[in-house]
Amino acid sequence: MSAQELPKVKKVELQPLAAEVKRLVEAMDYLGVPLRSTDKQSLERATGEPDSGRAAVEIQDVLDKYCLLDVHINPESRVKVAQGPAKAELLELGWRSFLVKVRNEAGVTAQLKAESPNAMPVYTRSTGNPSPKETVKPSDVPNRWLDILMFNTSPLKPQLSGLELEYRIIQLYSRDAGKREAKISFNVGQGTQDIGFRNDADILFTCRPSTEVTLRILDETGKPTTGSFIIRDSHDHVYPSQAKRLAPDFAFHPQVYRSDGEKIKLPGGDYMIEFSRGPEYLVKNQAIKVVEGKPQTFTCRLERWIDPAKYGWYSGDHHIHAAGCLHYENPTQGVFPQDMMRHILGEALNVGCVLTWGPCYYFQKQFFEARVNKLSTADNLMRYDLEVSGFPSIHAGHLVLLRLKDQDYPGTKKIEDWPSWDLPILKWGKAQGAVVGFAHSGWGLDGKTDKLPNYEMPPFDGIGANEYVVDIVHDAVDFISTVDTPFSWELNIWYHTLNCGFRGRISGETDFPCIYGERVGLGRVYVQLDGKLDYEAWVNGVRDGRSFVSDGKSHLMDFRVNGLLTGTRGSEVKLDKPGTVRVTAKVAAWLDEQANQTLHGKSYDQKPYWDIERARLETSRQVPVEAVVNGKSVAKKSILADGKAQEVAFDVPIERSSWVALRILPSSHTNPIFVTVNNKPIRASRQSAEWCLKAVDQCWSQKAPKISAKELPEAEKAYERARQAYRQILAASEAN
Repeated sequence: MSAQELPKVKKVELQPLAAEVKRLVEAMDYLGVPLRSTDKQSLERATGEPDSGRAAVEIQDVLDKYCLLDVHINPESRVKVAQGPAKAELLELGWRSFLVKVRNEAGVTAQLKAESPNAMPVYTRSTGNPSPKETVKPSDVPNRWLDILMFNTSPLKPQLSGLELEYRIIQLYSRDAGKREAKISFNVGQGTQDIGFRNDADILFTCRPSTEVTLRILDETGKPTTGSFIIRDSHDHVYPSQAKRLAPDFAFHPQVYRSDGEKIKLPGGDYMIEFSRGPEYLVKNQAIKVVEGKPQTFTCRLERWIDPAKYGWYSGDHHIHAAGCLHYENPTQGVFPQDMMRHILGEALNVGCVLTWGPCYYFQKQFFEARVNKLSTADNLMRYDLEVSGFPSIHAGHLVLLRLKDQDYPGTKKIEDWPSWDLPILKWGKAQGAVVGFAHSGWGLDGKTDKLPNYEMPPFDGIGANEYVVDIVHDAVDFISTVDTPFSWELNIWYHTLNCGFRGRISGETDFPCIYGERVGLGRVYVQLDGKLDYEAWVNGVRDGRSFVSDGKSHLMDFRVNGLLTGTRGSEVKLDKPGTVRVTAKVAAWLDEQANQTLHGKSYDQKPYWDIERARLETSRQVPVEAVVNGKSVAKKSILADGKAQEVAFDVPIERSSWVALRILPSSHTNPIFVTVNNKPIRASRQSAEWCLKAVDQCWSQKAPKISAKELPEAEKAYERARQAYRQILAASEAN
């Protein structure tokens, strides 16, 4: 039997066959590849034929020529495959739909599954291994050029009907142009392949080249820039296919990043392109029609609703990864600096801190330079540093170490040699001038309420800011991270330690692509700088609290108390006696005019944890700005979230030494300004001191069993010192 002529099924009942053919025609219409009108007419005539045998043959005469493959299921359910008469032609970076003829002698009603070694994954997702084995070689990638989908959605049914004859739709995607061979096999369950390798067909395809589209990407000033693009066709296929993406495009989110003048290839057709450049820009959509063989230019003009850098506030994300979690470990061990820089540029991040950590550690640590990476620009800086995660101290809380001079802990040659708790690592980091803090602070500090402050005792059994309650007493930690875990889990421990007089700060992070794989810069910290963007000054601003954290959709700039800017002069305002202070800020926020009801229905402990939509007042476009004293909201004003910066002021009475902040929860939060009265330390709450004292014991109960025997005595001393400090603070604190 030649590839141009398929065997005919003559014994099949016409009524169910006609119904299936009707659904098939509807499906092909839906997919945008309708049968020729003359063929549709022939099918209508055939289904009205009184002789069912003749009708079946006439239907097959029409449909067989659209078949790329013929599948024969014998009475023992063995599957045999042969090539059909349809022209084996594909589109580079595009999808083609073909029919598959199914001759089902066994009456099987299972799902027909298609497979191909050429459609195998081009990567292996990270397993977290510091030195992973090579399971996908770079040499494997060229042969894995194909993607396969069986169209099993309405109006078709997922399973075979069991009828002796039916037709299914297979969709094939080609990554490449030119001649490519693929082996395609089918089965209807394990063990149904026919013996003798007859359940597959080797097909040589001609893959027509797609059309080049040159992207012109202009920022709000008309200057060339880099942007984020999500490209979809009318059937919601994303281009380029996520299944075949390798760096610089990431398979785990739909967007790709392109710079002005770069090209993207698309098959002929109609597309909708969504483009933006991070949360400071509006999301815009624009249709494009691509004509095969006719290169064209697509121009997008980005629209920015706010530019905090104009006010001296520079964005950063101190926690992004080039390996681990959603990244792949093969064919390369994570991705490279140039890939990460593209994403930093495309989300308009002024500073991106790429942290080497456990997964692919020994490969990725080569990119540490102890300085800003050479790919950095005047407005966008990238630096490689370290997250202590996947190390022996993992149980005590993951650590972010910024501005390291040396990334190797003294006396270590491998990960297993590092300390088994946090304090020695934090002290080592600070001794070399690093700025150090805790990652994803809320993990292990979970509670059942979003009230702040609250007095629930968390389990302290996670990888967040668990040992912070001890380390802050030793002046060994600069910040805890926010924005990537539920806000009350993050902020509660911070509020309590501030109430005890400690002066740790907060910073903003994404933990990309682990907690969030959507994009870098989902969680941010904005640092105020007097001059041009400079990494040293920026990271000092993180340390000093000259900053606010945000999802990028609301901004609390120029926060001042009695004219003192946060993060300057120790963030301390001195009063001789109780009085009223003037709290001011320049505030801006952006909300779409229509509320996102889906997000409003989510609990605070469901993603996204921080988002301006959660702060929306009912169905209005207003959000509340709160003045916070010692963790409690003491005044509130609503602002219109229309993107315009506006001055907000509060007159706040201060009765005793206190800390003051502003917040739009859960979207943004300033660092505190400390107001001392008569030079007395902050002892704002006996309840907070009691909470911290109990927290040390709870933390010890969880961490001590995992600290090495060699280090346990030193850890015990450090915890006891923390207990003593909180006991003294408790004795000196006023009742609430």
